[in-house]
Amino acid sequence: MENVTIGFIGIGAGILLLLLRVQIGVALGLVSFIGIAVLLNMRAAWGIITAIPFNFVGDWNLTAIPMFLLMGFIASEAGLSSGLFRTMRMLLSWLPGGLAVASVGASAVLAAASGSSVATSSAFARIATPEMLRYRYDPGLATGVIAAAGTLGSLIPPSILMVLYGYLAEVSVAKLFAAGVMPGIFTALAFTVMIVLRVIRKPSLAPKVETGFTREEVLEAVKDTWALPVIIVGVLAGIFLAIFTPTEAGAVGAALAIVVAALKRSLTWKVLLAGFRQTLISTASIFMVVIGTSLLGRFMALSGVPGFVADAFIAWGSSPLMVILAVSLLYLLLGCFLDSIGILLLTMPIILPMANEAGLDLIWFGIILVKLLEIGLLTPPVGLNVYIIKGALGDRVSLTTIFRGVGWFVAVDLLVLLSLIFIPGITLWLPGMME
Repeated sequence: MENVTIGFIGIGAGILLLLLRVQIGVALGLVSFIGIAVLLNMRAAWGIITAIPFNFVGDWNLTAIPMFLLMGFIASEAGLSSGLFRTMRMLLSWLPGGLAVASVGASAVLAAASGSSVATSSAFARIATPEMLRYRYDPGLATGVIAAAGTLGSLIPPSILMVLYGYLAEVSVAKLFAAGVMPGIFTALAFTVMIVLRVIRKPSLAPKVETGFTREEVLEAVKDTWALPVIIVGVLAGIFLAIFTPTEAGAVGAALAIVVAALKRSLTWKVLLAGFRQTLISTASIFMVVIGTSLLGRFMALSGVPGFVADAFIAWGSSPLMVILAVSLLYLLLGCFLDSIGILLLTMPIILPMANEAGLDLIWFGIILVKLLEIGLLTPPVGLNVYIIKGALGDRVSLTTIFRGVGWFVAVDLLVLLSLIFIPGITLWLPGMME
C-alpha cells in the first residue's frame, strides 16, 4: 500500500473517531501513532509520540495562551465587564435597535480583553439577551446578535487562534494582532449598520427603550468601565510599540487584570482560584488538541498527503484566488461539524503548503482563516456560540429561533470576508506600518 493511501485512510479514521465524539486530541494522536507505526515502525512511532508533546509543552512562545486565558478569566470573575453593557446602552440606545447595537460594542470591547469568543458570548448571553427580551426585542435578533458579536473574540486581538496560527505558520504574532484590528472593527461596524437598517425597515424587531439618562448617570457608568480599556490599551500598546513581545504581553495582561481587579476591590482568593482553575482546564484542553494535531502533521508529512493535495490543486489551478476559494469551502463545511481550534489545527498541515505554493501573504491568509472560523462558530448543526446562548437561556428561546437570528449576521460576515479577500489593504495596513 502506498504511503499516500495510508495517509488518506488515517484521515478517514480520524474523521470517523471525531463523529463518534472521541476527544479530538486523543483521536488525532491515536490515528497518528498507528499511522507512523505502519509507515515506519513501532519504535519510531514511540519516539515521535514522546518527543513532540515534550517539545511542544516546553515551547516558550506558547506560554502566551495560558496567560491570555488567565487575563480573560480574571477580568470575568472579578466582574470587570459588569458595567460594560450598561455604559454602551446609555451611549447607544438612541439608535434604532440600540440595545442590540450596544451588545455589539460591548462584545467588541470584552473580546479585546478576553481573546475568546466563547467567553464573550457566555458573558453577554446572561447580561444583554435577557435585557433585550424584557423590552420585547425579536428573540431571533436578541440571541443572534450575542452569538455573532461573540465571534469578534477570535478576530480582535489578543486572539488565541492567532497565537496558534502564528506558531504553526511561523509568522509574527504581533503582525497578526495588528492585522486583526481593522477587520474586527469593520465587522463590528457592519453588524451595527445591518441592525440599524433592519430595525428602520421593521421597527417591531426592536421597540424603543428609554433614553433619558442624565449626564451624571452617563459619566458614572463610563467611570465604572475604565478597567477593561486600561488592560486592552496596556497590552496592545506594548505589543505595537515593541515594548514587549506578544508572548510577554500575555503575562503583562494577566498581571494588569489582577492589579486592576485589586484596585477596584473585586479581587478575592475565590476570584483568583476560579481564574487559575478555568485557565488550567482550558489550557489543558487546547494543548491536548494541539499536541494531537502536531502528531497528525508529522504523520501527514511522512505519508506525503500535503504534497499530493497541493499538486492536485496546482493541476486544477494554483492561483491565490483558487486556493482561497478551496480553503473557504473546506472551512465552511468543517465549521458545521467541528470547533474552531480543532479545524485550524487539523487543516494546517495540508493548507499551509498550498498557501506557500500559491505565494500568499501568510499574515493576510491567517486573518482570512480566522474570519472563516468565526463563521463556523455560527453555522448549523454545531454552531458552538449558538449552543452557548441556548445553554444560558434554557427554554426561553428555541434553538431554531437562534439559528434563524444568526442567519443575517452570517450573511454580513460573508460580505466582510469578500471585502477582506479582494481588498487586502484592510488587513495589511497596520502590519505594514510596523515594518
